[in-house]
Formats: sequence, structure tokens, C-alpha cells
Amino acid sequence: MEEKLRTFGGNVNHLIGGGDLTRAQAKEMFRQILLNEQPDLQQGAYLAAITAKGATPQEIAASWEAIYEIDTIKVTPNVNAPLVDNCGTGMDTLKTFNISTVASIIAAADGVVMAKHGARAITSRCGTVDIVEALGVDVECDVSIVKRSIEQSGIGIFNGMSPKVHPTALGRILSQIRFGTILNIAGSLANPALPRYGVRGVYSESMIKPTLDTMKEIGYHQAVVFHGLNASGSKGMDEMSTLGPTKVMELCKDGSTLTYTINAQDMGIKPGVEKDLLTTGDRELEAIHILRLLSGEENGSRQDIVCLNAAPILYMMGKVSSIEDGVERARSILASGAGIKKLQDWTRLQNSDPSLGEGRFNELIARADIPA
Repeated sequence: MEEKLRTFGGNVNHLIGGGDLTRAQAKEMFRQILLNEQPDLQQGAYLAAITAKGATPQEIAASWEAIYEIDTIKVTPNVNAPLVDNCGTGMDTLKTFNISTVASIIAAADGVVMAKHGARAITSRCGTVDIVEALGVDVECDVSIVKRSIEQSGIGIFNGMSPKVHPTALGRILSQIRFGTILNIAGSLANPALPRYGVRGVYSESMIKPTLDTMKEIGYHQAVVFHGLNASGSKGMDEMSTLGPTKVMELCKDGSTLTYTINAQDMGIKPGVEKDLLTTGDRELEAIHILRLLSGEENGSRQDIVCLNAAPILYMMGKVSSIEDGVERARSILASGAGIKKLQDWTRLQNSDPSLGEGRFNELIARADIPA
């Protein structure tokens, strides 16, 4: 045991000194963390050290591999289209409302099959799992129910902190930390349905390339990774931004990558109002805002940014020929009422008791004062 402690500690020292681990070393380190073979202090030191150094794609891929192999209940939804995942990975300085959640529902309403994988709030005030639970989705259900929802409604979410999804350790680790780590990327990629198409928002421009390289490394066919800025460039978000520029990298079908910058104003989108995009932290209020967005009742900065963030999903999956066209297609989906109908289907199908989901949905609709 002493030798294992020393070896692990030596690797932590190597990371603190700015050194990188091989993929085999990183996988073994994370295997020991998952199986609780190291004291809590050593586990925390490793997560802090590799995060402070800046994880390489090989280190992130190794951590993903350990989580997926050791600590993930795997499912294969029976669908006739590719599976897609999207999420913001947290740790950003601009705490917006759950933009990626709304974007995924819009995409699902257009026939994109969304297999999401998220967590409760760690570095944010309201995580993806928190908000969809507030909307009526059962996030503590078995993976078989998520699978059914993906198959029948075209959208489902696996709770990354649930022992029914990751039975060994991931929930234990995430529940004990309140800082961003390598798990914001590696953990989010450990999706039980193993989608091969993904959209990721990251917390800094420096994480765009490592994240895209990791997704390519673990078998993604296409991906879009980005980081958005506010108007002054002083704060960033793990979303495409309507406040300032968004730095983007794209993994194309042929394995090549593209790097570009998106300015929402070049697409005819008005500059966003920063305060309108910030989360209130009140899950009930955020849920009502989302219902109003999906029903086409809420316009302005919030609608603009969710349409911008749905656009890369629609573009990647061939629904439109450009991200700019994707913004307009997303607006038309909201105007048609298809978004709110998709959420209603989701709350019913991803639920151990469908009547509970529908009841919660109807209660929120009444509170949101949305016309029938």
C-alpha cells in the first residue's frame, strides 16, 4: 500500500511541476480514484494538480476511458438517426441560465436525437440536471427509462451524479467538490449511450482545442466546441455568445478541423443584454422562463441566445447549411410551438410515473401564463 501511495504522490508532484502523464498513467491514476484506492487527500490533490496544469487530450481521454469502462451503465437506444449530445461544461465566469438545455429541446423538436448527459450544479448555481428536474423530467430513474425516452421522444438525459448511471464512484467524487476539474470534460463525455456527434461549450479559449482533440481521440465523428465572451471580453461563457465574439473549433466528417470566430451581430442578431442572460439561481423561476421560451412567448436576448446555441446542432446534423441559417430555423421551431410540445413529451416519457411528469408540466404552464 505504501508503494502505491508513493507512486500516486510522485505523479501528483510531476503534475504540480508542470509535467504531463502518459495515457496509461492517467488512466491508472483515475482508476484508483474511482475504486477509492487512494486517501481523499491524494484524490483531491490529483484533481487540483491536473486542473491547474491544464490537462492534455491524452489525460482527459484516459480519465474518460476509466469512467466509461469502470463506472458507467451502458445502453444502446434503438433509433434510426445518430445520437447527439450537447452541454456547457461549467467553470465559466459568466453564469448564464441553462441555454444548452433549451437548445437541445429545440434540436429534438427538429428531429435530432438528443442523448444528453449532465450533472447537478457544482460550479454553477443551477445545473442541467437541476433545471430539467424542475421542469418535470425524472432524473433519478433507471437508464432503461432514459433509453425509452430517447427512443420515443427523441430526447433523454442521463444524470451523471446518479448511482443508477455511474454506480461506482462518479457521484461520490462530484458531490464532494465545488471546483471545476478534468471531470467537467471527461465526466461529461462518459455518456452511457456513447453518442458520436457532440456540441460542447468550454470555460476558456485555451480548452477548446484540448476538448475537441479529446472528442476526436475517443471516437466522435463530428463535433463543435466553443467559448463565448461578453462585450468587453472580460468574462467568458461555456455557450455561443450574443454579447461578444465566440471562438469555435469544428471537427469535420473527414477528420479535419476548422477554427473560426462567430460574431452574432454579423448574423443580424442584436447585441445581447448581459443581465438578461444571467441565471437567477431560482429553479422554479428559471423553469418558467424556459417554458415561455419554448412556447415562443419570450423574445429578446434570451430567445436570441438559445437560437444561436441550437444552430450548431442543426448545422452539424445537416438540418441547415450554415450556423446562420440554423438560428432562423430555431426561431421558426419556437414560433411553431414544437419546442414546448417536445418538452411535454419528454416529461411524460422520461418518468417512472408519467402522470407525475405531465402534472408538473401542466402546473408550470399554468404558472407561466402561457395561452393554451
